[in-house]
Amino acid sequence: MKQPKKQRLSVYLDPEIMVSLADYAARHDHSLSLVAEAAIASFLSPDAAERQEAATAKRLDRIDRRLARLERDASISVESMAAFIRFWLTTNPPLPEPAQAAAKAQAGKRYDAFVAALGRRLAQGPALRQEISEDVHAAHVPEAYSRSGPPSD
Repeated sequence: MKQPKKQRLSVYLDPEIMVSLADYAARHDHSLSLVAEAAIASFLSPDAAERQEAATAKRLDRIDRRLARLERDASISVESMAAFIRFWLTTNPPLPEPAQAAAKAQAGKRYDAFVAALGRRLAQGPALRQEISEDVHAAHVPEAYSRSGPPSD
């Protein structure tokens, strides 16, 4: 039995879409008509919504992993700051009254120096979280193993 003849359809496309269509067809060595027909069939197929949902779920999973890393980094920052403050308060006794005035005078200069150093650190990198993961990795992996791979039997 003979297949029915294909129907002709004329459409108007935005120039950008036409360029994309032509580029895709040329890259895959297909005709414009074949690529357009496949795109329309894909758009009209019932599983197109499922593919779109899967793509959206994949993107949401990626965003969720990024948010989890941000949460971890914030937790590391808070715990680091709390540990430093606790250590500093335990090891540094309060200053006597006469020395407090001189300390307050120096505080502004020292704070400005700290902010400048922090700005340089942020501009240059690497980030503290990268250093922490590298330090932890180096501490848990024997030196011979990290340089030459796993030991051979």
